[in-house]
Amino acid sequence: MTVEFDEVDGQRIATFGTGPRKIVAVHGITASLMAWATVGRRLPDGWSLVAMDLRGRGHSASLPGPYGLPRHAEDVLRVAEHVGAGPDAVLTGHSMGAYVAALAAEQRAFAKVVLVDGGLPLPPLPDGVDPDAATQATLGPALERLRRTFASPEAYVDFFKAHPAFAGNWTSDVEAYVRYDLTGPDGALTSRAAGEAVLADGRWMRVERDRIGAALERITAPLVLLRAPRGLLDQPVGLLPDDLAGPWIERLPGLRDELVPGCNHYTILFDERCADIVAARLTS
Repeated sequence: MTVEFDEVDGQRIATFGTGPRKIVAVHGITASLMAWATVGRRLPDGWSLVAMDLRGRGHSASLPGPYGLPRHAEDVLRVAEHVGAGPDAVLTGHSMGAYVAALAAEQRAFAKVVLVDGGLPLPPLPDGVDPDAATQATLGPALERLRRTFASPEAYVDFFKAHPAFAGNWTSDVEAYVRYDLTGPDGALTSRAAGEAVLADGRWMRVERDRIGAALERITAPLVLLRAPRGLLDQPVGLLPDDLAGPWIERLPGLRDELVPGCNHYTILFDERCADIVAARLTS
């Protein structure tokens, strides 16, 4: 697979493949463009996938705030224009990236929008629950690593190998994704993801539920929702269970819903069988 890196106004992008049909792909809240490598490798001929490091993540970590999903949607549209992704392009996002994709897709035409285990408004917070606390409770180890330093790349890899979602699901693409995220001096390595950005974006998703719903209703492109049956910690209830997804499936007549069997929130992109399904839905 051919991978080419570029920069758009200080934002790192990578293009997987060389085909003329383009997919613009958005990663999750603490992730990076490398989350899309497995899917990018499994595209059919004629397609290429353009992923970006969102503001405050990966090699775009130094881009300043303010954060929030509307700002990321602006960045996505700028990248799409830069790479010549016209109305025949496909837009996709995973986890938080699916919400960003929804906000971008309400603003311009795409051939299809594919939401991968995200994009539907989360349940309202109970009275008195702080949005930042809810974000920390949901993300668990993903947020914990932003507060830690690591003695070596191997120590960081070991931290990820202990994550419940990757137990028994380790691949070379996962390892490349993990190592790409590291920065800092030997003995004090850290994640590239900025904690301030993660909390700001998590807060936005929690308090702007109505804004997300309105964006979904304004999208004119065909909508595909791919859900993982297992959660962020490989628990048996996914991020978007049936009782949350069902009302939106009824509310959005153009939405095609699919549960991707045998996947959790992370392996829906990294497991080769699951990535094959994602790639097929993006390009069919």
